[in-house]
Amino acid sequence: MISSKKRQFLHQLAGLIFFPFVNSAQAGITPPQSLGPFYPSRLPLDSDSDLTFVEGEKDSAAGQITNLYGQVLNANGSPVPNAKIEIWQCDAYGAYHHPRDGGGIDPYFQGYGKTNTDDEGRYRFKTIKPVAYPGRAPHIHLRILTSSEELVTQIYVQGNPENEKDFLLNAIADKRARRSLVIPFERDVSGGNTEFVAVFNPVIG
Repeated sequence: MISSKKRQFLHQLAGLIFFPFVNSAQAGITPPQSLGPFYPSRLPLDSDSDLTFVEGEKDSAAGQITNLYGQVLNANGSPVPNAKIEIWQCDAYGAYHHPRDGGGIDPYFQGYGKTNTDDEGRYRFKTIKPVAYPGRAPHIHLRILTSSEELVTQIYVQGNPENEKDFLLNAIADKRARRSLVIPFERDVSGGNTEFVAVFNPVIG
């Protein structure tokens, strides 16, 4: 049985048409990054696009709630429909829900979520604003799978000073490509909302 919180988010998910998308393929192909050691060894039973609420639990995840959305494009600027998108990240306490990292601390955070792009290549996740992990700047892992292509990359928080020292981010020699992974996480103040919004439009090809 779907909870009222989950049902509300899925209802909002159906309203993707309000997203302010632009054709951003001119920025070039999104640079790949490593899958990392904490890709789930076993996918959680609840692995939908709302990472802030685990089915069967009464409370929501700790952290700053963030609506991450965007549009997947190919190198020609066309939307990529029906692409599978996965994200995973550490919880608000800096721990991944992975046995190699102790299994996480926050039981109300999924740690991993997946969805598919719609006919216009659009997607949306509800998660938390990423926090630092030891030795790393705050980031969200993202993986895109189509029938013929795969992109694994990471998303970083614009303005975070730890970006300057992150070894994986700075391993991208092309500054323009590096900047394409660093996006604003801005507070949505409409209607008294306190959640954050982040827009990431990856280009695959």
